[in-house]
Amino acid sequence: MTALLFLIPVALFLGLLGLAGFLWALRSGQFEDLDGAAARILIDDDAKNKPREPAEIP
Repeated sequence: MTALLFLIPVALFLGLLGLAGFLWALRSGQFEDLDGAAARILIDDDAKNKPREPAEIP
């Protein structure tokens, strides 16, 4: 029973800490562009993946 006197405040503190972190992320704009992040993986950058041509020796 004495463990509950320790665990309940710890659980409440961790819950409030998680809520504060979520509210901070919400206010700082972390959830503004959800569709852009989902579509970014589909963009094919050929310039980055294209093998370089060997340099010609003069």
